[in-house]
Amino acid sequence: MTLSRRQLLQSGALAALAPALGSVSGLAPIDAALAQAAPGEPTWQHALSLFGEIKYPADFTRYAYVNPDAPKGGMARQISIGTFDNFNVVVAGVKGSIAPAVQYLYETLSTESLDEISTEYGLLAEASQHPGDFSWVTYRLRKEAKWHDGRPVTPEDVIFSMEVLKKYSPRYAGYYRHVGKVEKVGDRDIKFSFDAPGNRELPLIVGQLMVLPKHWWEGSDSEGRKRDVSQTTLEKPLGSGPYRIKEFTPGRSVTMERVKDYWGAKLPVRIGQHNLDELRFEFFRDNTVALEAFKADQADWIAENSAKQWATQYDFPAVAEKRVVKEEFPVRNSGRMQGFVLNLRRDTFKDARVRRAFNYAFDFEEMNKRLFYGQYKRINSYFEGTKLASSGLPEGAELALLETLRDKVPAEVFTTPYANPVGGNPEAVRSNLREASKLLKEAGFEVRERKLVDPAGKPVSVEILVRDPASERLALFYKPSLERLGVTVAIRTVDDAQYQNRIRAFDYDMITDLWAQSLSPGNEQRDYWGSQSADQPGSNNTVGIKNPAIDALIEKIIYAVDRPSLVAATKALDRVLLWNFYVVPQFTYGFIRYARWDRFSHAEPLPEFGVSGLPTLWWYDADKAARLGKRS
Repeated sequence: MTLSRRQLLQSGALAALAPALGSVSGLAPIDAALAQAAPGEPTWQHALSLFGEIKYPADFTRYAYVNPDAPKGGMARQISIGTFDNFNVVVAGVKGSIAPAVQYLYETLSTESLDEISTEYGLLAEASQHPGDFSWVTYRLRKEAKWHDGRPVTPEDVIFSMEVLKKYSPRYAGYYRHVGKVEKVGDRDIKFSFDAPGNRELPLIVGQLMVLPKHWWEGSDSEGRKRDVSQTTLEKPLGSGPYRIKEFTPGRSVTMERVKDYWGAKLPVRIGQHNLDELRFEFFRDNTVALEAFKADQADWIAENSAKQWATQYDFPAVAEKRVVKEEFPVRNSGRMQGFVLNLRRDTFKDARVRRAFNYAFDFEEMNKRLFYGQYKRINSYFEGTKLASSGLPEGAELALLETLRDKVPAEVFTTPYANPVGGNPEAVRSNLREASKLLKEAGFEVRERKLVDPAGKPVSVEILVRDPASERLALFYKPSLERLGVTVAIRTVDDAQYQNRIRAFDYDMITDLWAQSLSPGNEQRDYWGSQSADQPGSNNTVGIKNPAIDALIEKIIYAVDRPSLVAATKALDRVLLWNFYVVPQFTYGFIRYARWDRFSHAEPLPEFGVSGLPTLWWYDADKAARLGKRS
């Protein structure tokens, strides 16, 4: 997967495919040599997946969920919360704040479909091949793949991209750490050799490599200065994707324009998509200000993350007149864990009983009533919202796997179904706080003069680090409950740049974090929970987990030989994470909320795993726009 699209991880089937793609939509046919392979040798394939069937055959012309005749044109103005000072994806998450618009600049070797469990089809690459032991994969670039300056995309670009991403991005370094060697093996062929066989996911995640232009990054800018791929930049980067940067105001807005001679426009994986001529991203520091701008028709759509605002702030005239459409799109392509992170790098949180006590102090039911109008449900799994979530007691293959780790995991994994404490009324809250106090006492903590002190007699104080009003509101609600246990709680709100720097350095006691999960977990689990990532600045292991049982279960997921094995290992991992109480689980909602000015249309139905499909699958509807009149 590309790390900016964590929820779109691949899944499905590594099946034998038709040997030749032929000519599609007027593009040059694939070499006849693609169809030729000696007996027993790997064959060239137009798509890859993990375990199931591939929906679209080699000669498919488009995805079933697009409108191939969608009109091109129009502008869509989108809202982004925060700011940006960087267009260099290589150092995203390490330096500066990346502009989200850059996702439209670059192409990957392959791309997912949205009506399968993320099977990957060729994009920059026309085909790939790998042996039965998954020890390597070779991708063949399309002849027609071009950068926006007209130069071809080359194997050298692919090799360069892998090298710089692994060198300068801790997350990519961890994600691609099993890629041992990348080499050019033909005019358009790149071979990726892995450090061990058996990892079925590696051929697919290599296909999701974001390819960067080597010649551009190794060149000089308009003032003759040598470019440096290890540093942030606001120079407009050269890309190969459907859009390029037209103009921008640092920190405030970015406008992308559709590339009219985009090389991939007629590919089956691109037909009917990227229909808007311009995508404008307007940046706001605050959700409330952003909503007011949307109401004034300063933006065409807004994603609403606040249940309170969704329930109370969308009663303006344009909604009543149906000029603004409110819609909720079901999320079927991913699960999630969101919670208060308890940083294990702090001595306070090293004992699981302390972490569990913090969970008992969180009254979700009252928060849901008071802040969220009862719209949310409590998260009870690290894979919430998917069939991978554990429940009840382990059995079958999952139990057999956990038995091999019995002495390394909490005993409750085998005896007690996991459940969060339930509050919502004074009696339940008092009972939960009593249980929390009991756990703290067992861990050697005690209350002296109404202050909790640790076994060494040091007062317990925690700082909850936040960066926006929504997170601050959650922390403020949680704070009194912790204080009733004797904990001294400070809430620190910092700007986006300072927040990112502190997260990268793991400089916090508590934060709120979110981990999106695909329908087929894999190598990214190392970055989330693996021991190696705990000390890598910028990794997603914000908890700081170093647990050999968890490391072992992650490997079982990655090297699963079939779907049942993957499911069993994932559920086992879920149980062990839950019973270690690494986070205080928060809440989730199975839909994405959007409000939009009614100027756009899409094909029906939207793909099962595409959520809203905005903006890629939509088009500017001139008739609807005419009825609304000119934008403000």
